[in-house]
Amino acid sequence: MAKLFFYYSTMNAGKSTSLLQAAHNYDERGMLSLIFTLDSGDGKPARVSSRIGIAKDAISFNLATDFWASCCQLHPRPDCVLIDEAQFLSQAQVRQLARVVDEANIPVMCYGLRTDFRGDLFPGSSALLAWADTLAELKTICVCGRKATMVVRVGDLGRVELEGAQVEIGGNNRYIPLCRKHFTESLATGLCTGWRRQTE
Repeated sequence: MAKLFFYYSTMNAGKSTSLLQAAHNYDERGMLSLIFTLDSGDGKPARVSSRIGIAKDAISFNLATDFWASCCQLHPRPDCVLIDEAQFLSQAQVRQLARVVDEANIPVMCYGLRTDFRGDLFPGSSALLAWADTLAELKTICVCGRKATMVVRVGDLGRVELEGAQVEIGGNNRYIPLCRKHFTESLATGLCTGWRRQTE
């Protein structure tokens, strides 16, 4: 029985690595996996890549993508669907993916952030937390060694950004994973201790 999975975390927890490992497992068995990632808007071919140096071609998605049509009107149908940057899905797209699972019996594995740099849920993550059959947290650590559950976005000299667009393509080096305590302190002081430690 297929399921809708949501693997969530903060930045730098290995979401892309985990997705690519899942794709490799299907490939080794001669099974077809469809990999989707957010359209970067730069015109380059879509790829999912990990910081450890592995990568795989993907299909771009945006808010106009119909996942039911993209996944279930193919011949042959895929054996699994893997979604990178799942926090950027719309609620309607999460329901389309649930339909892929329920009606086509194709497992769907979504990988994404749970919260943004302000500590708010992304729309896609909110929908997946409500609709997924299986939720799994991928863990990374704060600069203090505790589990990181939040992320801050930093600008020049480690200044914490409190405003701005929720979606920023690229710029992953501007996001620092923190535990809730240090996230709250960073918002209060406007400075990110994690940024100083990473750049010293």
